[in-house]
Amino acid sequence: MPWRLLTDAGHQVVFSTERAGTLPAADPRLLTGVLFGQLGAEPDARRCYQDLTQSKEFARTAAWADLEMSDFDGLILPGGHAPGMRQYLGSEVLRQQVAAFWALDRPVAAICHGVLVLARTIDTASGRSVLADRRTTCLPKYMERSAYLISAWRLGRYYRTYPAYVEDEVRTALSAPAASFQRGPRVLTARGTVSDDTHAFVVQDRNYLSARWPGDAYLFGRRFIELLDAAAA
Repeated sequence: MPWRLLTDAGHQVVFSTERAGTLPAADPRLLTGVLFGQLGAEPDARRCYQDLTQSKEFARTAAWADLEMSDFDGLILPGGHAPGMRQYLGSEVLRQQVAAFWALDRPVAAICHGVLVLARTIDTASGRSVLADRRTTCLPKYMERSAYLISAWRLGRYYRTYPAYVEDEVRTALSAPAASFQRGPRVLTARGTVSDDTHAFVVQDRNYLSARWPGDAYLFGRRFIELLDAAAA
């Protein structure tokens, strides 16, 4: 959804993977439904993903190591779960590039598990996580736990990317987690839509934007565009 909103607003989006030319793919379970066709992406998101996979920029991925970070106006760190995400969430090369972009003080946005990349990225000036003194959200523990408990009988630990919950790890990166971490309203199925942000939640702290899960994606994308516009003004 952020890709759709950004391109519709006239922005050029560059996708990056570990190796140049790698064709990314969404978690197939989220496209078809996690359990008996349920808990998956909404129809509008599936249609958007179909459009995304047919776009030229999606097929022309750049390698993380080859990026010149000063060439970009903003950075989005997407989320996702399951063991396959560890290639992205655990990459030292990616964290070095993220640290370089963070130092530019330009718009950065992360959603769901993507916040882990920032939590694990060290600010070279302070020696602490770049999120240490920022307000943030991420995939809340109650959401991650609920998805795991609902699906474990059929999928095992599929919904547990790491032994630690995302929220717990993000909190450890914060200097004052009680004050800086914002969980947002408690929801399990209600989502924001293209025309209604009632059930969506994001946290903005200066040039940094974070969101919890796919249900926040529309609001997340719109707020990121606002950050880009403000930075360009």
